[in-house]
Amino acid sequence: MGKEKKNKNDDKKAKLAAKKAKQANKAEKKAKVKASKLDGSDAEDVDLDAVLEEYRRQQEQFLKITETVCDGPPKPRSASCFLASPADRNNLLLFGGEYFNGALAQFYNDLHVYYIDRDEWRCVTSPNAPLPRSGHAWTRASNPSHVYLFGGEFSSPKQGTFHHYSDFWRLEPATREWSKIECKGKTPPARSGHRMTYWKQYIILFGGFQDTSNQTKYLSDLWIYDTQDFCWHSPNLPAAQLKPDARSSFTLLPHENGAVLYGGYSRVKTTVAANKQARGASQGSRSILKPMIHEDCFFLRMSPAPEGSPATAPPVVRWERRKKPANAPNPKRAGTTMTYHKGRGILFGGVHDVEESEDGMESEFFRDLFAWNIERNRFFPMTLRKPRQQKKAGASEQRGGGRRARAQDREEELLKQLAALQSGASLDDADDMDIEKKQPEEPEDDEKPTREMLVSMELPHPRFNAQLAVQDDVLYIYGGTFEQKDREFTFDDLHAIDLGKMDGCKEIFNRPVEDWIESESEGEDGEEDDEEEEYGSEDEEGDNEVFDEEQKHKHHMPSKRKKKQDETATEETASTVSTVDSSVGEEDDTETAATSVDDGLPHPRPFESRRDFFARTSNEWQEVFITSLRWKKIQPETYPIKEIKAKAFELSEEKWWDSREEITALEEEQEAAGIAEVVSLAERGDTTGAGGARRR
Repeated sequence: MGKEKKNKNDDKKAKLAAKKAKQANKAEKKAKVKASKLDGSDAEDVDLDAVLEEYRRQQEQFLKITETVCDGPPKPRSASCFLASPADRNNLLLFGGEYFNGALAQFYNDLHVYYIDRDEWRCVTSPNAPLPRSGHAWTRASNPSHVYLFGGEFSSPKQGTFHHYSDFWRLEPATREWSKIECKGKTPPARSGHRMTYWKQYIILFGGFQDTSNQTKYLSDLWIYDTQDFCWHSPNLPAAQLKPDARSSFTLLPHENGAVLYGGYSRVKTTVAANKQARGASQGSRSILKPMIHEDCFFLRMSPAPEGSPATAPPVVRWERRKKPANAPNPKRAGTTMTYHKGRGILFGGVHDVEESEDGMESEFFRDLFAWNIERNRFFPMTLRKPRQQKKAGASEQRGGGRRARAQDREEELLKQLAALQSGASLDDADDMDIEKKQPEEPEDDEKPTREMLVSMELPHPRFNAQLAVQDDVLYIYGGTFEQKDREFTFDDLHAIDLGKMDGCKEIFNRPVEDWIESESEGEDGEEDDEEEEYGSEDEEGDNEVFDEEQKHKHHMPSKRKKKQDETATEETASTVSTVDSSVGEEDDTETAATSVDDGLPHPRPFESRRDFFARTSNEWQEVFITSLRWKKIQPETYPIKEIKAKAFELSEEKWWDSREEITALEEEQEAAGIAEVVSLAERGDTTGAGGARRR
């Protein structure tokens, strides 16, 4: 028995040594990554203000608005804006968006115009255009010559920091000229994922989300812009009036008496057991954000201000809840997109999260096409149908004796007789005359010959968040996102469907995208799971259950992108703590330690108050104070918790005041650019970070 016990102990020691060796190797890899960051090779260490300032400088080099023919379609992107031009029935407009390849995100602010009749893409450059963004919204106005754009978001390449825009723009499609609109009075706060539509002289804006330093906040505020008085109105709705819940990624369509709203996505707080050790028993609970797909429908009834009201008085508005639309797509799905066409909405695609497992979220993607009749509040499926075959030519026509053949022979006979008369010959010799047949006209240099396009009787590949536009009764489907296991595909294609004939899906272009980059952390996940199974002890089972629950919650975000953000957050937080510890150790005075190292200590953000700054960084300042006590060989346990917090607040307050001059300058620059707040996901450590591929 003694030998067996000794052998077991030796095996445990060997396994423990092997585990420590693996951990050492991983630590070495992480050290190399951090070293590369210090060398400037890591794209995450970027200053968003500097990046945007460079974009502004490059735009100013364009002296005038130019429109150049592109070699091919625009670069692939998601969360862009796609619209049928209200000024030219031959144009489609595409602006902004982002592309994520598994490692880096790239944002765009290019305006592309697709000429339908020429099958030609053109890129517009302008000295005055909105900065790069995704998740923005735009709409045409009742005046067909203008398009209005609001908000959106921008992030660093690795999406560790990002911000939302609050700027408002007007585009004149005919001249391709952008104008930034400066409004007096209250304006909508910054946001992404919102929707806009129009009614008479007004632009309607509702919903969206904001990422703050603490969480993702979904919005339910309504804003109305008067295009004649150039001001925003936020109607005061009765508290008892039923109105839509906060949401993003919904449908907002115009109506002759206002607007209609359907569906959307949000995340709501719910409480789950923190640790289950036995059936029916739990110890403690914690709050998580649970995805919610909305299926409700609202009508925004609008009417002009009553007689006797001031000329600038906003319209009277009221939310009216409608019944759930009949025959709605089943199962319910997120990421559906809808566009307006002759009193109905055309809906395409979407994704339904089937079930949650240890491997992540299993999802089902769709390519169904529906028409939502707004007045009847009912969905109708739309299917492609083969065109009717033309009747075969009769036997007489096949032998050349049909009407068309006889008419052609008669035309040749008349031409020969005319040639004989012109040459002075007799009509009897007309049969021997040679005539020149008309050749088909060649296309002019400006007009391209019609390109053969593939027509399929199947709808485009399943996807969600596709971009839709209708021009001249033709539906255009651009881009979208699809997920397979841990990979995220951004479609780079454009399809057209005639909504009147429904005689097939025309493929205008379709380019495969195969540049997904798999990070090292993705490859290490399996090893870490194996290690936990191999070396985990019975005492750790409870902790592992909590960890598993947290991982399941993280997988509500469908792509590996969210996992990478969480890992980046962990690494950067650890790096910050170690830097603070080493920096404080070199100082003797506590207050000096808090302000001597700029990079190691928490830094205030623009528009952040002293109290908010301390609330965000309280734990870090307490750690700074406790570390300084230890270097002075004072036991922190001798200090009451209240005194530690008070000292931490003093340190944070001093840092806040020392940074005021720098922060004030940043606030002025950001206000000029329409930026409300820069958020660090790494510091927040939340799973609802930036990026256009989320179901939010």
